[in-house]
Amino acid sequence: MIRNPVLPGFNPDPSFVRVDQDYYIATSTFEWYPGVQIHHSRDLVNWRLVARPLNRPDLLDMRGNPDSCGIWAPCLSHHDGLFWLVYTDVKRLDGAFKDAHNYITCCETIDGAWQAPWYVNSSGFDPSLFHDDDGRKWFMNMQWNHRGSGTGGNPAHDSFDGIVLQEWSVSTGLTGPVTRIWDGSARGLTEAPHIFKRNGWYYLTTAEGGTGYQHAVSLARSRSVQGPYEMHPDAHVICTDGHPDHPIQRTGHGQYVETPDGDVYHSFLMGRPIAGPNGTGRYCPLGRETGIEKCVWGKDDWLYLETKGLLPRVEVPALMPVEPIAASPVQYRFDAGLPDDFQWLRTPFPKRIFRCEAGQLILRGRESLGSWFEQSLVARRQTDHVYSAETSVSFEARSYQHGAGLITYYNRFKFHAAILSDERTGPALRVISCAGDYPDGALTLSPPVRIKDGPVDLRVDVSGATQQFFWRQSGAWTPLGTTLNAAIISDEGGRGEHASFTGAFVGMVCYDLTGQANEARFDHFRYTPA
Repeated sequence: MIRNPVLPGFNPDPSFVRVDQDYYIATSTFEWYPGVQIHHSRDLVNWRLVARPLNRPDLLDMRGNPDSCGIWAPCLSHHDGLFWLVYTDVKRLDGAFKDAHNYITCCETIDGAWQAPWYVNSSGFDPSLFHDDDGRKWFMNMQWNHRGSGTGGNPAHDSFDGIVLQEWSVSTGLTGPVTRIWDGSARGLTEAPHIFKRNGWYYLTTAEGGTGYQHAVSLARSRSVQGPYEMHPDAHVICTDGHPDHPIQRTGHGQYVETPDGDVYHSFLMGRPIAGPNGTGRYCPLGRETGIEKCVWGKDDWLYLETKGLLPRVEVPALMPVEPIAASPVQYRFDAGLPDDFQWLRTPFPKRIFRCEAGQLILRGRESLGSWFEQSLVARRQTDHVYSAETSVSFEARSYQHGAGLITYYNRFKFHAAILSDERTGPALRVISCAGDYPDGALTLSPPVRIKDGPVDLRVDVSGATQQFFWRQSGAWTPLGTTLNAAIISDEGGRGEHASFTGAFVGMVCYDLTGQANEARFDHFRYTPA
């Protein structure tokens, strides 16, 4: 069976494509570098990370991008013997404007060096490229109306102004008229357009309802790529709104794929909420994950879930009998460089913030935990609701402005960190938290714990909505600080789901607020799912 999510942890906005017997899913990475994650599978059950293509300054530079900006909703396709990747680099989140710049790049192989990008436009986000069977290419995106008078159909957010389409080619760029092809359903907030063609119909898949619990996959169709488009009889193909007890929530934003044997599947983003520390509320620390559901074609030439309803299943019939690879502890070493599971924030110049040397990860202390420019923070996704992570750090802190340690991180307003620093009397440990405080970024600090010179082991245990740090230099583990609210490190924590689009990470951090780049050394990292 396919067991959802197929890509656990922060893996939203799945663009789904088949090339012969190979399936690929590209997902958003927002402010995490390198940009765009591409996973590969041959059975739709087990997926392996094969590329993060936006890995050079000419392809992506996000220094200065606010939290939850950067790479939104990539579109991956294959045509003319090339892989094509369309992506947005969003430079602003708050206020009336978005400043969303759209680009196209291509490559002969999925894991090769992708071409320097073509800039396309900045009229909105969630761009997509459709290759028609007559050889023409069509570029589309949702249109952003900064005046707040859009046609989105949802009074909660009236800057969504429909899906626009224009012809594009490598030689001439955008040509011909800009056509608004779809305003969406009454659910509103229409975005994430993808077109596919079948039996003479152009089908337009969109996401609607925002990124929270009203999210949906919607479908429309037309005999012409430029419209007009008519709405699906049910408006939506996938939606969990109104079913709060369903194990899968927040479904939307996906793409259609047909197998060589004629079976059809649709990807979708999803959330798996847990209760807060007091048993109330719904929180998604793993962010928006990727799921797949099997579909069927009705006699009316409309697409439906195989179950005929709108609710996706946790277990879905697969292409072949194959077992999912079970999650297991991962012991990371740094002898061969930074392991693929790890990313960093914003900068295309990683040598300024870390290097791997003599089996250690060395972080060069840069800007603060609240920086949008150059943080020395290297982390991996949280992929389990219950897990433990540990590392060992060597750091000669000579000032309280020096800090290094273990961190659970969502963004600059949502994190907990066990930090080795100097408290005038010598090296000490303390927990530094920013518990969702926006816009002030107020910090909470635990009392310092004096330790001896030398390396210190750090560990964090996360269990649903709570977490606890530990430390040791010899002997047994000792708690550091008190039990913490891990629900803060989630989409819904702090400002909430509509301003937080990534997911929880756990990793290693170093800062030097004197600007002298004091270095911390980490000799391993271990992630253990419960």
